[in-house]
Amino acid sequence: MKRELSYWLALQRIVGVGSVLAKRLIEHFGEPQAIFSARERELMEVEGIGRRVISSLKHFDAWKDVKREEELIAKHRVDVITMKDRRYPKNLLNTYDPPSLLYVQGEIQGRDDLAVAVVGSRMAGDYGKLATEKISYELAEKGVTVVSGMARGIDSAAHRGAIRACGRTIAVLGCGIDIIYPPENRELSAEIAAHGAVVSEFPISTPPLPVNFPKRNRIISGLSLGVVIVEAGTRSGSLITARLALEQGREVFAVPGSIDSARSKGTHHLIKQGAKLVEGAEDILAEVLPQWEQPQRLQEEREERKKELTGGSRAILDLLSLNPLHIDDLISRSNMRSGEVASILLDLELNGWLRQLPGKMFVKVKE
Repeated sequence: MKRELSYWLALQRIVGVGSVLAKRLIEHFGEPQAIFSARERELMEVEGIGRRVISSLKHFDAWKDVKREEELIAKHRVDVITMKDRRYPKNLLNTYDPPSLLYVQGEIQGRDDLAVAVVGSRMAGDYGKLATEKISYELAEKGVTVVSGMARGIDSAAHRGAIRACGRTIAVLGCGIDIIYPPENRELSAEIAAHGAVVSEFPISTPPLPVNFPKRNRIISGLSLGVVIVEAGTRSGSLITARLALEQGREVFAVPGSIDSARSKGTHHLIKQGAKLVEGAEDILAEVLPQWEQPQRLQEEREERKKELTGGSRAILDLLSLNPLHIDDLISRSNMRSGEVASILLDLELNGWLRQLPGKMFVKVKE
């Protein structure tokens, strides 16, 4: 007799059985094995099924392909979590069309139910990436799992912010879990798996086809209590995630940008349509966690962290923001010697308070 996993893998190979129909079939029969052994009249009781799908189920003969998939799962040390598994994310399970199974590297935990998605442009500017990393850091620091898509730009910054805070993060792929896309994120993918999970609904070795990414966006929003959009143009795929979030009953947030930037046209449109404007993690937490004790608690913790700094370090940090500032301007505004400022900047950078950009420009990355 074939193992239970074989039937789950077989079910997703049936042409015409998408996420919605798969969920109905599982709810009706309980397990995939019962679906394949059901009589035609029993299958006809399921809403939305057609005779072509029934025929495919009754005459399924691709068990060699299923076995090959199981071998790849073992080879790549991938965990498979089905919607009947108690580890399956509750937020996602309660959506209209959750995937019947998830391929996972790393570990999904119960505390990941407290999650917020942060997504945006692949062609992000320094402002967008820095704002994303700052917000993601603050969310992760408060125990919120940061969900994103591991794409270039905003997505990568979101994962890095959570990892830098030693928090949890989940990446949802638009390809097979054995494929690193974009390829330069190989190291980041390993870090995400070590601090949370990399997940995909697509069979192993599925290429990163454009059609896959809008589909995976429903998982990003479905895993989360709210979605934050950063630097999205008017045709950005992130706006699809925002729409899906609304359909799933999730909160939608948007980080404002420059009124002259094409990268922010989409986010500004969302704000006009009612998305909540975000300046920091506390704006998000106030919505997804009504019981959250803020902003006083956050402000007190920030002040406690600042007390750890020397007077000169606090003075330099107070001059910095997300807008890059040249070292000469810092020297001029602080009335300190150049060597002293350079030493303070190095110390602040090593301790994660700021980041140096090309051309001796500096920005603050945490309060």
